[in-house]
Amino acid sequence: MLTAARPTAVNLGWAMRRMTARVAAMWHDPAPAILAALRDEASAILAEDRAMCEAIGAHGLAFVPDGARVLTHCNAGALATSGIGTALAPVYRAHAAGRRVRVFADETRPLLQGSRLTAWELQRAGVPVTVLTDGMAASLMRAGEIDVVLVGADRIAANGDVANKIGTYGVAVAARHHGIPMVVCAPWSTIDHATPDGAAIEIEQRDASEVRTIGGVATAPAGVAVRNPAFDVTPHALVSAVVTDRGVHRAPYSFTY
Repeated sequence: MLTAARPTAVNLGWAMRRMTARVAAMWHDPAPAILAALRDEASAILAEDRAMCEAIGAHGLAFVPDGARVLTHCNAGALATSGIGTALAPVYRAHAAGRRVRVFADETRPLLQGSRLTAWELQRAGVPVTVLTDGMAASLMRAGEIDVVLVGADRIAANGDVANKIGTYGVAVAARHHGIPMVVCAPWSTIDHATPDGAAIEIEQRDASEVRTIGGVATAPAGVAVRNPAFDVTPHALVSAVVTDRGVHRAPYSFTY
């Protein structure tokens, strides 16, 4: 995760702080009353998250017209939220509306969230999906096979710079070169007004074994030097629009409502 990341959808730390605050306010009450209050708070968080996903889907639906071919990176779907996801929410809404939509899912090395999670959930939902290695995305764009890129975000700086799963920046560069919209879909809570730009976001460096192996099988020499940042930052100049549960935002980004 991002260092000191703000909540994205149902973030465990954020939810726990909210639950803890409820307990702190009732510490003197009988245990059954506290349990009932915690159950109510958890149910409220669940309902709010589902509503957030639906709102993102509604606001982002215009980016997924009939026949759209969507590229996505990492997983920002139902498996990542309590509802229909963030970046995949417009896809699910389009599919439910009877629009023909096909998703191209980057595998998302090194943890393969795209191939393990995104492809699995889309296939189960009946949405046509094709998995490709991360290095194939640009060539598909050049061939005219991608109409729009939809990705999630783990944090969005005040100026619109976006931190998301490693590899997102490369996708954004390729999309801009080929004239393809790069649309970020994320909850309003992901916007960090206290972080002025992407340079202020500290990125977690993960264990080298994730890159040296796949499924426990060595794919690189033992002990070889490895760089394994969990996320990268996409400059706001490469972002066509940011879709949140409060609407569609475009440059210059102010995020004031």
